[in-house]
Amino acid sequence: MIRDTPLPDTTSDRRGFQVPVLGTLYQWVRRYPVLPVIIAVGLAIMAIFAPWVAPNHPLESELDKLAAPPVWVEGGSWDYVLGADKIGRDLLSRIIHGSRISLSVAFIVIICGSVIGSGIGIASGMAGGIWDEFAMRIVDLVYATPFLLIALVAAVVFGASLELVLILLTIFSWPIFARQTRGLTLQLKNMDYVASSRVASASEFRIAYRHILPGVVNTIVVIATLQIGSLILTESVLSYLGVGIPAPQPAWGSMVADGREFITTAWWVPVMPGGAIFLTVFAFNFIGDWLRDYLDPRLRQIN
Repeated sequence: MIRDTPLPDTTSDRRGFQVPVLGTLYQWVRRYPVLPVIIAVGLAIMAIFAPWVAPNHPLESELDKLAAPPVWVEGGSWDYVLGADKIGRDLLSRIIHGSRISLSVAFIVIICGSVIGSGIGIASGMAGGIWDEFAMRIVDLVYATPFLLIALVAAVVFGASLELVLILLTIFSWPIFARQTRGLTLQLKNMDYVASSRVASASEFRIAYRHILPGVVNTIVVIATLQIGSLILTESVLSYLGVGIPAPQPAWGSMVADGREFITTAWWVPVMPGGAIFLTVFAFNFIGDWLRDYLDPRLRQIN
């Protein structure tokens, strides 16, 4: 006779102790950034498949849907789940297409900034002397330059465009990679295995590529992940000020700016894109913090 076997209430951990299943699930969720990863993956899927995921065209407007409320508010409909903006464009569709712009800008800038900054940082730390001093003074100069002022002036001179945003963010994103990798390079180049490579007549380029770069790649990954949220927030600020992605492209910052006059009458117009910015920055910052703890043995927590 076959009986139904109930699900176990306990399970064994790696030390052999019996612990509740829910407790194990809690520990697993607490140890790994499950929710931030789900949010980040969901944003990536929306960005990649935006034309197929979005229920409506992001630039088409319906005059009878001006500032239409979301579906859970009285007067809302499933046609515009998150409501409509001041000229009747679907907020959900614009947020989905806006994720493509924000994530594309962030990843392009991160790739360019990390390659440029890490290359300069490793070369500076390996060379030392006057070249190291010159590179670090350039870094200090970029840090001392007011970013928003430069962005406003550049937008007036050259006009707001996606290319301008990419160039400005890249210029101001590489110094953090350069400074961190330069400090690590100064430590690693004095290690015994690097000295052994020099005794074996290895070139400076080979030492940098085979011995220094593997030692700094974890730091580069952590900085890049943390910078994604900051870059998305910065791009949104530029779009909010009108010097970022030009209209009518659905940039999250410009969507918040367009809806600021409706904050008391149609709160969903600025709040929905603002919530998208919050969730994205939250997700990537948490993933970056987890990677920092996981990749650095000194910070790794074993629960």
